[in-house]
Amino acid sequence: MDVRNPRNFAIDCLRGVAILLVVVHHLALPFRLPLAPSLLGPWFPSRLIDAVSFNGYEAVFMFFVISGFLITTRILERDGDLRRVRLGAFYLARARRIVPLLLVVLTGLTLLAALGVPDFAPSSRQSIAGLLGAALTFTFNWYEGRTGWAPAAWDVLWSLSIEEVFYVGFPLLCLALPRRLLVVALAVLALSLIPLRSLVPVSNEVWWEKAYLPGMSAIAWGVLAALAAQRWRPAPREARALAIFGGVCVLLVIGWGDLVHRHLFKSGMYGLCVGTGAMLIAFRAHAPGPRRGLRWLARMGRLSYELYLSHMVVVLGTVALYRALLGTSQAWTFVVYVPAVVASVGVALALERLMAGLSSVVRTVIGPPRPSADESPGIARGH
Repeated sequence: MDVRNPRNFAIDCLRGVAILLVVVHHLALPFRLPLAPSLLGPWFPSRLIDAVSFNGYEAVFMFFVISGFLITTRILERDGDLRRVRLGAFYLARARRIVPLLLVVLTGLTLLAALGVPDFAPSSRQSIAGLLGAALTFTFNWYEGRTGWAPAAWDVLWSLSIEEVFYVGFPLLCLALPRRLLVVALAVLALSLIPLRSLVPVSNEVWWEKAYLPGMSAIAWGVLAALAAQRWRPAPREARALAIFGGVCVLLVIGWGDLVHRHLFKSGMYGLCVGTGAMLIAFRAHAPGPRRGLRWLARMGRLSYELYLSHMVVVLGTVALYRALLGTSQAWTFVVYVPAVVASVGVALALERLMAGLSSVVRTVIGPPRPSADESPGIARGH
């Protein structure tokens, strides 16, 4: 590893692909600014348009896998073994990474909701206090399941709830269970992804998409991939083959998910998790060097947490501006995508700088920072 370039460029790019799919998906929904009806739509295969437009949910599950991989890898590097995880250091690192940015984002959302801005203000079944309480206690998906869809700008908080509830319990299980039993428990959880989703009534669309356990199953795939990477370092040729295999799995789900679902026993999410995990193992063992033409994508990956929490402000603003200028016409929707992505990155960069400015305040309150549970030499920062 080159200490002058401690990040894993390939993993950053993988996360960049995932966050790009999320941003584009939220723009391309049929009730916003879809690509298919635009003047650009007829020039591209409909399957390609759909793959670019409608894989935001799958991208979140890629994030779950990456998160489990990175955080587990950091524990293994720092503590040597999952059974030696230091609870205080782990929880403090998670708090440092999440709480300041979350509080800033929630402050902005609350102000806009209080002003009654559409897609920020709660519905009649919800309240600002309820949204805030659910976000701060990581029960946002549960709150949505009981009260219906949250305002669009708040809705992204569901995945954060799944992640943080998992990471509250994960180190406790690491300490409580023997390694083999822990691996068995993680494998059972990982393999339960599709059966667990099948148990949720489709009639409650919110809960069917955002239940805790299926998301935790995806995180478990990432944890298992990190444990595998600790035991096995593939040779360069093996790593290349593994990365290609993983990429094919992910592309099949993103591009032909309907066929995978229909003909391969609804196994698309398994393919997505296995493919993402395979690429992570390969990139961890032999990371490709930086590529100039992909630096922007890697930068998006490094900003994925800031982008994920803030991009809806840009998406909703873009939709409002487009409709103010062009009304309901969808002919020119394709024009807004690049500017919207660039603007989203700009907001994320501003948040990153704001967090850097606030870090000195955090240090005075909770002490000097240690390496975080989701940052590590040689790997990318966790989602």
